[in-house]
Amino acid sequence: MAKVTFTPEAWEQAQELPRPIRARLVKLVERLEAWPNVSGAKPLRGDLAGQYRMRTGDYRVQFRVEGDRVIVVKVGHRDSFYED
Repeated sequence: MAKVTFTPEAWEQAQELPRPIRARLVKLVERLEAWPNVSGAKPLRGDLAGQYRMRTGDYRVQFRVEGDRVIVVKVGHRDSFYED
C-alpha cells in the first residue's frame, strides 16, 4: 500500500473542481493507494519524464512516486493540463 499525498498546488486545484469530478478524484486516489498494482497509469515523457498521469473523463491527475509514497503534483482539465 502506498500513501497518497497532494502538493499544496494540487490540493488547491482539486478543491476548485466541480463536486462530481471531485468524487471521481477520490476514487482515483483510492486506486493509487494500491501502487504499483494500478491500471491506467501512463508514464509521461520529455520534461515530465519520471512522472505519471491517470485520467478520469476529461480530467487528469499527474503524480510521481517516491518509495512507498505517491505524490499528486497536478490536477486539471485536459485542455490546459500539460501547459506550464
